[in-house]
Amino acid sequence: MAASAKSFLADAGYGEQELDANSALMELDKGLRSGKLGEQCEAVVRFPRLFQKYPFPILINSAFLKLADVFRVGNNFLRLCVLKVTQQSEKHLEKILNVDEFVKRVFSVIHSNDPVARAITLRMLGSMASIIPERKNAHHSIRQSLDSHDNVEVEAAIFAAANFSAQSKDFAVGICNKISEMIQGLATPVDLKLKLIPILQHMHHDASLASSSRQLLQQLVTSYPSTKMVIVTLHTFTLLAASSLVDIPKQIQLLLQYLKNDPRKAVKRLAIQDLKLLANKTPHTWSRENIQALCESALHTPYDSLKLGMLSVLSTLSGTIAIKQYFSSAPGTAATTTRSFDLVKLAQECCYHNNRGIAAHGVRILTNISASCQEKDLLPLEQDAVFGLEALLVLCSQDDSPGAQATLKMTLTCMVKLVKCRPHLSQSVVESLLTQLHSAQDGARILMCHCLAAIAMQLPVLADGMLGDLMDLYKLIGRSTTDKKQELLVSLATVIFVSSQKALSSEIKTVIKQQLENASNGWTAYRIARQASRMGNHDMARELYQSLLTQVASEHFYFWLNSLKEFSHAEQCLAGLQEDNYSSALSCIAEALKSYHKGIASLTAASTPLNPLSFQCGFVKLRIDLLQAFSQLICTCNSLKTSPPPAIATTIAMTSGNDLQRCGRISNQACMKHSMEEFRNLATRYGDLYQSSFDADSATLRNVELQQQSCLLISHAIEALILDPESVSFQEYSSNGTAQVESEYERRMMSVFNHVLEEVESLNRKYAPVSYLASNTCLCDAVIALLKVPLSFQRYFFQKLQSTSIKLALSPSPRNPAEPIAVQNNQQLALKVEGVVQHGSKPGLFRKIQSVCLNVSSVLQSKSGQDYKIPIDNMTNEMEQRVEPHNDYFSTQFLLNFIVLGTHNITVESSVIDSNGIVWKTGPKTTIFVKSLEDPYSQQVRLQQQQGQPPSQQQQQRTAYSRF
Repeated sequence: MAASAKSFLADAGYGEQELDANSALMELDKGLRSGKLGEQCEAVVRFPRLFQKYPFPILINSAFLKLADVFRVGNNFLRLCVLKVTQQSEKHLEKILNVDEFVKRVFSVIHSNDPVARAITLRMLGSMASIIPERKNAHHSIRQSLDSHDNVEVEAAIFAAANFSAQSKDFAVGICNKISEMIQGLATPVDLKLKLIPILQHMHHDASLASSSRQLLQQLVTSYPSTKMVIVTLHTFTLLAASSLVDIPKQIQLLLQYLKNDPRKAVKRLAIQDLKLLANKTPHTWSRENIQALCESALHTPYDSLKLGMLSVLSTLSGTIAIKQYFSSAPGTAATTTRSFDLVKLAQECCYHNNRGIAAHGVRILTNISASCQEKDLLPLEQDAVFGLEALLVLCSQDDSPGAQATLKMTLTCMVKLVKCRPHLSQSVVESLLTQLHSAQDGARILMCHCLAAIAMQLPVLADGMLGDLMDLYKLIGRSTTDKKQELLVSLATVIFVSSQKALSSEIKTVIKQQLENASNGWTAYRIARQASRMGNHDMARELYQSLLTQVASEHFYFWLNSLKEFSHAEQCLAGLQEDNYSSALSCIAEALKSYHKGIASLTAASTPLNPLSFQCGFVKLRIDLLQAFSQLICTCNSLKTSPPPAIATTIAMTSGNDLQRCGRISNQACMKHSMEEFRNLATRYGDLYQSSFDADSATLRNVELQQQSCLLISHAIEALILDPESVSFQEYSSNGTAQVESEYERRMMSVFNHVLEEVESLNRKYAPVSYLASNTCLCDAVIALLKVPLSFQRYFFQKLQSTSIKLALSPSPRNPAEPIAVQNNQQLALKVEGVVQHGSKPGLFRKIQSVCLNVSSVLQSKSGQDYKIPIDNMTNEMEQRVEPHNDYFSTQFLLNFIVLGTHNITVESSVIDSNGIVWKTGPKTTIFVKSLEDPYSQQVRLQQQQGQPPSQQQQQRTAYSRF
């Protein structure tokens, strides 16, 4: 709860002054040099935190060399601490620059007489396998240690062998026979064999190696039938098949064979676990016969725990391509009805099972079949799915245990999926949810509210019918202040906001406010206000923000709430717009702009260096500019009405060849053209805001996109009706309504877009050329229709679920940022750019970084030499490179020319490219200065020429370019 309650402003406080990287490293080095073992250990274990704060190679290299010294001369406990630090900091190992020196210091301990020291060294080498995969001395030491008589050393050698096998093909090929001999040797104890077998999972570097490993495992599984041996061997078998990809169908058959024929429950459980792994990884490799065999095993097993596992595999497969393969009729056989398949029989049999986990998986299978096989007649299956879901809903909503809650989540997810693909079932599903909502536990009520909100978003036609029941329940919530009650208040309010399609009635507002006064804390009231802002209920949101202003302890929070109150008031002003009343529209927009300007001042005051609120400020500034553009457009249209074009305007237009003359004086002043360009400029700025919002959720990005489309729509309408009605095309705008609509706000905006386009197109076609009066009316109506849709402030405006930032380091870099780097003009500057990608608590929640695009440009700021005639290409540098981060680190170099003497400004800007290839302008932008100096030889020649002395013969030959 505390984590979810953390606002994006929670980190707004200023931190204490931190040590810089060198000071922090010196502090730890002092601890390493201490004579006390405790202080040394404390210094060692603080290194991972140092790497996290300063993740650049120059510091990490120095730190690891110091740790290697401690490893070389310290005792075994210190070595163990260094080993743990190395394992925790595995992703930083590739930043070690002096790998040879680091390995040399660590490797010296392998010759110790102490087997424990040798074992720790082996584990250290195994942990470093990613940076030294082909070190032959490490390979040799591991092979030797496998023959040791000390168990600790042998286990460490097995750990190292597994890590090196995963990284090095040569090592894997060389060690495979050795492992095989040890596993098959009679002298090797069974517990050691159990540890050796998993190494074979890494023998997937080529087909022959994988094949020989598979043959060995096949021999082992038949030669050693004990339970432990079979379990370890089968699991290694599965992991090897999953990595090599070639033998997955054979592995599925082998696992199904053990599941069917082996009487031991432990082996059956392992087979089910591995089948689940393969179902998730490669569902397309499952044949119809495989699924059929699994169904038969599930139908005949008497054990509920095994049946649950098998159904879990089948429910995973039912949501993938495998289900279509199962139901497609085999060639040469008659098509069978869906009900006659064993999978359907099994699911129907399990729907009402007394084990709720089995019942949930049975219902999930039926739901997935109904969603995947829409071309078949599945009415009986749909009814079975609905009845099963309702039964599970009744069962789980009365139970507060974690198991029941997990089952309820699965049930509600299936309900949303079923309603989405089969809308005719929605009425009965919603009725059952509303009926059960009154008697359910609070935890279950919260989940059911989320489900109702999702259904109402998809099918708004059902929303009105929910309101009565929801309001009755809202009145009945007790005055308890427990976390679940508070969460329930927020969830119910959200469903009410979704359900009331238009403005909230005064009765609903009164009930919500009364409950908030009686039973809520300030955080709950803020969350409800936030949801009201997201759903466009700005009058309710404004009142709640107003009530919270005096309840916060920080001035930053006060200014944040005050800005939200002003934004809500501004949008509430726009809700009073009326069609055909353009003068009142102008006064409403003016009032809204007044509140928006107050709000942006408060929002600026709420920002801090740690939380600059850049998206929020950018979004609101664009909204202000958009409202001003709308107001200007209405004023222009009104001016055109008060001074219409002369009667002979059309004749003048035809005579002069300038079609804009039809609109008379206003067009000549280019007001309409200016308006069109302003809307296009706004659309471009909305596009820039979209590109800079890498961490935003999809709903927020869609909202920004809709604002951009509204700007493009108005500019298109101006062009089509007034500026260039002849050549305008409607084709590119006609497909907007075909996309999947995700929210009520989007649905209403798309409806306005389509209506405006139809109006413009019909005017353009019927009444060409369009009269100034009709075109003005159409434009003003379009503006009012767009403004009448209440603006939705989406999640990213309030809450940042994903956080991604890039930190750049340039070398060479000056000691003082304002001081330039000196470079001779006949040399090139090698600029090294290193970067680290930093993540928040949920990396890659919405999108992941595929590569980083680095753009380097230089501009001449001031000349210090004579004004020679130099080609323009030599005066600037423009370069771009794309690099893929590895373990969140990337590095590249640029060669820059500075032929012109003087001070140059170098700018390095980074942007990221996600896994879909979309470029996001995330920044940062770093600047350094370079001073280009004349090389000594050229300076000498120039001075001699000025003094009238010809350069000597030897000097003439040694020009700057003679070497090349």
